[in-house]
Amino acid sequence: MSSLPIDEVLPSLRQALAAHPSAVLQAPPGAGKTTQVPLALRDEPWLKHRSILILEPRRLAARAAAARMAFLLGESVGETVGYRIRFESKVSKKTRIEVLTEGILTRRLQSDPALEGVGLVIFDEFHERHLHADLALALCLDSRRVLREDLKLLVMSATLKGAAVSALLGDAPVVTSQGRSFPVEVRYAPADPEPGNRLPQAVRQAIVQALEHDRGDLLVFLPGAWEIRRTQALLGNLSTQGPQSPVDVYPLYGDLPWEAQDRAIKPSGEGRRKVVLATPIAETSLTIEGIGVVIDAGFARVPEFDPRSGLTRLTTKRISRASAEQRTGRAGRLGPGVCYRLWSEATQRGLMAQPIPEIRAADLAPLALELAQWGVRDAGTLAWLDPPPPSALAQARQLLVQLGAIEEDGSITPSGRAMAPFPMHPRLAHMLDRAEARGLGPLACDIAALLSERDIFIGERRRSTSLVERMEALRAFRKEGKGRAQPSGVDPAACLRVDQAARQYQRLLRSNEPESGKDLEKTGLLLAFAYPDRIAQQRAPGEIRYLLASGRGARLPEHEQRMRLPYLVVASVDAGEVEGAIYLAAAIDVDTLRRELAPEIRTEAVIRWDARQQRVIALGEERLGELLIDSAPLSRPDPEKCLASMLEGIRQLGIAALPWSPEARDWQARVLSLRHWFPEEGWPDPSDAALQERLEEWLGPFLTGITRREHLKRLDLLAALKARLDWNQNRRLEEGAPTHLTVPSGSQLRLEYRPGDSPVLAVKLQEMFGLAETPRVGWGRVPVTLHLLSPARRPIQVTQDLRGFWERTYAEVKKELKGRYPKHPWPDDPWNAPPTARTKRRSS
Repeated sequence: MSSLPIDEVLPSLRQALAAHPSAVLQAPPGAGKTTQVPLALRDEPWLKHRSILILEPRRLAARAAAARMAFLLGESVGETVGYRIRFESKVSKKTRIEVLTEGILTRRLQSDPALEGVGLVIFDEFHERHLHADLALALCLDSRRVLREDLKLLVMSATLKGAAVSALLGDAPVVTSQGRSFPVEVRYAPADPEPGNRLPQAVRQAIVQALEHDRGDLLVFLPGAWEIRRTQALLGNLSTQGPQSPVDVYPLYGDLPWEAQDRAIKPSGEGRRKVVLATPIAETSLTIEGIGVVIDAGFARVPEFDPRSGLTRLTTKRISRASAEQRTGRAGRLGPGVCYRLWSEATQRGLMAQPIPEIRAADLAPLALELAQWGVRDAGTLAWLDPPPPSALAQARQLLVQLGAIEEDGSITPSGRAMAPFPMHPRLAHMLDRAEARGLGPLACDIAALLSERDIFIGERRRSTSLVERMEALRAFRKEGKGRAQPSGVDPAACLRVDQAARQYQRLLRSNEPESGKDLEKTGLLLAFAYPDRIAQQRAPGEIRYLLASGRGARLPEHEQRMRLPYLVVASVDAGEVEGAIYLAAAIDVDTLRRELAPEIRTEAVIRWDARQQRVIALGEERLGELLIDSAPLSRPDPEKCLASMLEGIRQLGIAALPWSPEARDWQARVLSLRHWFPEEGWPDPSDAALQERLEEWLGPFLTGITRREHLKRLDLLAALKARLDWNQNRRLEEGAPTHLTVPSGSQLRLEYRPGDSPVLAVKLQEMFGLAETPRVGWGRVPVTLHLLSPARRPIQVTQDLRGFWERTYAEVKKELKGRYPKHPWPDDPWNAPPTARTKRRSS
């Protein structure tokens, strides 16, 4: 067995685990930690012949690691070393080292919290910070605290800083391997190709350049399967004949069949070169033989949960510096290598240091259900490297309450316990639970598999949003068999994987119901059990725009014609900025909704102000979430709610919409004037703003029977305003702010009140003869502003000093106007002249 860098630190690691319950191992990619450490520790005395569990983040890496360790022992997989991954396991009674994927370890902990017979749990590639890894470590620490104080934990990482993990593990010792890698020349691109059609073209150019100028096989990192397929198509006949020697091009991503994955990681044939087009699946523990060149597109596709919409979408993002270093290191395992980074050095400097832990960006509904099953109501009682964000966890628990999986206090329900064992999102597990009671188990398992695995439609057919079409294609595949020709647009490998998943779900469900050709019409109903918040109502007949029960908007693709139905249940939709794009849905009818989702449909009296019709509407409404299923007028609406709605309407219309008469405005001005002049008396505030603010108090009692804007015409607004004053205040209002004043001529003239100023009396000059003192209001304390008018009723003087006017100004006025208005009296002595509103009599 050749020496590996990890061998140098194995004695220190043995010593650390012998003396401490936990340890942290830092080692770069290629050091040999994944395969050498378990083999080196399997006979340690403290292990006491118990088994070792190794957590791997990916299925391909788990299988490869088990195979490599078995090879080193000269055994077959399933003897001393075995593995358990989804859909497959190779273990026996002899197995001492068991490689598990993350979800499998969580399931095992839930069924066996004490991990009986296990002495050590190894968390490999922990720097990837997957949600299940964080959860499994938290559960292992809790198990050790309560049940298994002898359980040892080892966290292995290539790039994660060990100090934080050490602190989490109770100041565990940190063992560091420097590794042994050869120098890698890093070449940056002058510009940054963005995700999309241009990226595969840039990758192709880099591949051709590397094949011409560099030695060794090529490992090419791309964001996802679409970019891999597009790049492979652009390479064309390069797959059979390269510029110098024959070249084989292999894709490598998680949804490929095992055989295709194995071809990608095995050494290239004698005299041939290999180009592996890979997703981040090849970034860490997986070893691919013969790689001398890495071409890194610099992107990864990551799930991102949008708490506003409750939806998860895959987004293509720049990788972190740590990931870039991991990928670069792949070129220097066998000898000096080259890494082409398809981004600029300036972009490199702007990369974030580490990837965002999944627990901080993911949909936490699966985590919340796991915690409830574990018996944890407060996530803070567990030890986390990054605790779950409280708001995202609260939102996840709200969903689980809606699905009936947990109680309001966070405790798990019997339905939640039935859902927990299924390796799928709680939404789909809830669908299986509800479907089994209706004899629709097989249909539900097929739906869950179709939604969990890669789309079985390819090419143009993938544009279809119909889930039922995919169900029909899956059943045709089963009927015709894998060996027969498949309809165009259907991927047989994907169908096989979906079928495999569906059968696993049926085994877990213990469903023996036969498949029925007529059950496809129930697809929408089953989807509604999983996605009650995504039941969608067409906004208008024939439209592509829909309203979801959650209140979000969504739309079908423009080309989709057959799915433009009144109601859909949306299985796949992106969050969108304003409206989400619907990718997958099934039809449902309103009668099914009423019958099968009756507990979720609420009937309520809705009484509100309708701004468009400017009236109060009173309806009995059937609602499912934010969807209005039906409505009808209420025969006996609640008078109090009608009043409240009318008041709300008046608020929206504004106080000016009330039927203000001159008398009402005059009353308002008089009260405001007294309030200004005599603040100590506590007069109420009848300003427009105050009236608007306190509508209920003064206007409410006068709105009986008024439910429309047009009804306001019959409102006695003055009576409503006067009701704001008590008897004494009304009396004092008439005394202190009278509506009229009697002038010397005997005329009763209206006063004009101007809040904040003195009232105005407009009066013809001749009617004031003989009066020396300016009239006053407010019990003699507020002088009136006199607008003395000419016979033509034009102001000739504005004054609050009538005596001064007679003494100093009248003579000038008389001189100017006497000739113009000869029929009116202009006495030389206004003090003693009789006041009059009339003209002089004509001489006979």
